[in-house]
Amino acid sequence: MICVKPIVSSSIPQMARGYVVSVKPPRVYEAKPTPRRYGVQKTFLYNQYTRMLEASDNSPIIFLQHTNFAAQRLQKLRRDIADANTKFSVSLSSPIPSPVEIGAPTLAVMRTSLFGVALRDFAPFDAEQADQIAGLLKGGLAVLTLPSFNPPQLDAILRALDRSVPSKKPGLAQPTPIKPQDDPNFIPGRKMQRVKPILTPELVVMGALIERRVFGMDSVRDVSKLPTLDTLRAQIVGLLSSPAVQLAAILSEASGGKLARTLEGLKKGLEESQSAEASS
Repeated sequence: MICVKPIVSSSIPQMARGYVVSVKPPRVYEAKPTPRRYGVQKTFLYNQYTRMLEASDNSPIIFLQHTNFAAQRLQKLRRDIADANTKFSVSLSSPIPSPVEIGAPTLAVMRTSLFGVALRDFAPFDAEQADQIAGLLKGGLAVLTLPSFNPPQLDAILRALDRSVPSKKPGLAQPTPIKPQDDPNFIPGRKMQRVKPILTPELVVMGALIERRVFGMDSVRDVSKLPTLDTLRAQIVGLLSSPAVQLAAILSEASGGKLARTLEGLKKGLEESQSAEASS
């Protein structure tokens, strides 16, 4: 999958702009053709978003809200995700492939308007599912796509996101710019030197689309704590095979010379029960 570059990478305030994902039917104008025709770039993005939704049956999509991300900070976040994907711990009791065999996740900044159109036109989703997904998405939108549903991999990447972009502490506000009259070095008639504001990037997990099922913010964390599918299959096989193992153990105890003693004990038990009934 091709990573989509940020909409505007040279200006931090514009990178922080966010748009609502709308799945409502488009307005019809008399002077414009219906259905709407896009240019080359928008057509490419629309097809890319459609293929992403089509692959969501096997490739989970994690929806992220980004704020105050510059292009360099976004590149560092991609590197942190790649490092977490190659270093996440695999339990020896979990028969899952290595991170290299699983594949690499992809982080892409989305055009919310085009993603809303692709979401509305995606046939497998009805209007209720599309509205449910659109309701999760607010502000600047980025998506993290995984090659397959692997809870340990998802948990490692979520922890890497928390380390790379720590949550903003409550009550900590951005520094306010200094007004010209409050600056001791201000000289009337001279233009002040422009100071670039220092903005703290923020990243929030808004939800996920896993096996074409919509999960909220908290549910994504819960899903990441699940064992792998192979581990669940092994547990189910163990539960189903336990009665057969117990039966085999009983039969092995009754094999050989123990079989006669077992039958003799059963015979005596039946005789004693019959004599007790006759005496009563």
